[in-house]
Amino acid sequence: MEEMEKIYREYGGMIKGMLINLCHDEFLSEELTQETFFQAFLHARDFRGGSLSAWLCTIAKRLYFTSLRKQRALSLEEVKEPSAPDFADALVSSDQAMRAQHILHHLEEPYREVFTLRTYAELSHKQIAELFGKSEAWARVTYYRARQRLSEALMEEEHHE
Repeated sequence: MEEMEKIYREYGGMIKGMLINLCHDEFLSEELTQETFFQAFLHARDFRGGSLSAWLCTIAKRLYFTSLRKQRALSLEEVKEPSAPDFADALVSSDQAMRAQHILHHLEEPYREVFTLRTYAELSHKQIAELFGKSEAWARVTYYRARQRLSEALMEEEHHE
């Protein structure tokens, strides 16, 4: 239980921030944040390693879409993610997601963290730059290089299959 509290303290703000970006509702984002960590606790055995923040973001997004479907009685296909980068859509919606997570887990820093913050937490380049104490240009270039390395590794893996 102490471990979950530690994880919540470390990632709770990021998850809530991502959810606020998605739903623009403080109350709903707080509810979904709590539900995200509850679901993570219930399904901790399903976590296969890799990026914990990416796994939590995936849970949070799924909970958001579920709440949106219930609220609007729409199917998941009709729901458009607001402001999510196209690259993230491809990863979340494809069967390559697990391979991409594996590759992302082995990506060196700061590329892994910048990619995770931009793609899953949906932080702006400016916010990422502030977190690292770097320039916005650094954040853009680092994110671009991370995407490039991830794409190249995915393509290389496909050629070996």
